[in-house]
Amino acid sequence: MAAGTRARSTAGPTGQWKATGSRLALLPLRLFLGVTFVYAAFDKLSDTHYLAGAGDAASFYAQTKAAKGSSPIGWALGPALDAPTFFGLLIAFGELAVGLGTLFGLWGRIAALGGALLSATLWLTVSFHTTPYYLGNDLAYLMAWTPLLLAGTPVLSVDGYLAARAERDRGRGLAEDAVRRRALLDGGIAAVALGGAGLLSGSLTATLGRDENAAPATAAGTPGATSPVPQEQNGGPSVPAAQVPVGGSATVKDPASGDAVYIVQPAAGQYAGLSSVCTHSGCAVNPPKDGQLYCPCHGSKFDAATGAVITGPAVKPLPKYTVTKNGDQLRLGPQQKS
Repeated sequence: MAAGTRARSTAGPTGQWKATGSRLALLPLRLFLGVTFVYAAFDKLSDTHYLAGAGDAASFYAQTKAAKGSSPIGWALGPALDAPTFFGLLIAFGELAVGLGTLFGLWGRIAALGGALLSATLWLTVSFHTTPYYLGNDLAYLMAWTPLLLAGTPVLSVDGYLAARAERDRGRGLAEDAVRRRALLDGGIAAVALGGAGLLSGSLTATLGRDENAAPATAAGTPGATSPVPQEQNGGPSVPAAQVPVGGSATVKDPASGDAVYIVQPAAGQYAGLSSVCTHSGCAVNPPKDGQLYCPCHGSKFDAATGAVITGPAVKPLPKYTVTKNGDQLRLGPQQKS
């Protein structure tokens, strides 16, 4: 009998530890997803390129247009191209709502559903053709939301507090309808408060962050300068040579596809055109910097002189265009055959 008592006392703390571990098992995942989605929202809202429009190869519009042709839901992206500011803000504030709801554990299953839908949309547009598939992080995020979608956020959360209070109310003999009404009302009040705080913080980030990060006007001849140039009516688009410093670029549009093309001068007197569309999954690469073009979606890097791949996951170089100089003008020619 004494031996059995000792065994139970030894197993007691172990069993309690295991029970606590099981109860908190989803907390690290919840914190990671919540912080990541809040960060992603603030990153978009403070980015001067995100809502810049068609003239900026790194904008929401340019990224969506680049993904439209190869996405299995490309047919559904038309409204986003028609109203890019609205949909861009909708995604950013949607990520913020999902992140805050997950962090505070308020309506956790609804927040997880929103996160899963956002991740599924990004997977079907941005990273659907990523090869091999495990390099596409949007699919991993979609799978990561599944446990929270199934289990909710019952621990260290507003949902958990409301559920525990509802049990106490039932123990006091409060009618079930009254218990549900109280939980719904208080949950709604918490959602309005959290949503208001998120809306305020997001709006301040969009206003102050974009002002602070706005690139100062860059004089022609400064390395790294990138100038959007309207397409000419006759022939290919052209740009004054003075707007393309050594190491810098100017942005024009391919008349055939409408995609942005960087006219670059990697060395004095040497000019070339490089497509802004990443050959990995169709994202728009950033303008040349330090001799490289960087894709913000999956980290591919390309040589700013030749378009060759420096760092994957991309395996194909950026399409290259001929550029001819006539007087003080640089004119974009046809895409070169690989």
